[in-house]
Amino acid sequence: MTCANQGRNSKNCTCSYTSCSKRGLCCECVQYHLLKNEIPGCFFLPDAEKTYDRSIEHFIRIKKPNTNE
Repeated sequence: MTCANQGRNSKNCTCSYTSCSKRGLCCECVQYHLLKNEIPGCFFLPDAEKTYDRSIEHFIRIKKPNTNE
């Protein structure tokens, strides 16, 4: 698939998996991860993204406000 924005998307992509064939093809990336019940790496903060845990559960866990304060 070709994408007119692939170059710009690739420059702004925060995913640390730089050899991914979907890099810069955001629509393909989102579809791929959703089919696996995951969220793309660009939705995570850098430290969380580097764990390669793209699970929805991981995303919720790190985004959930700490109620113990």
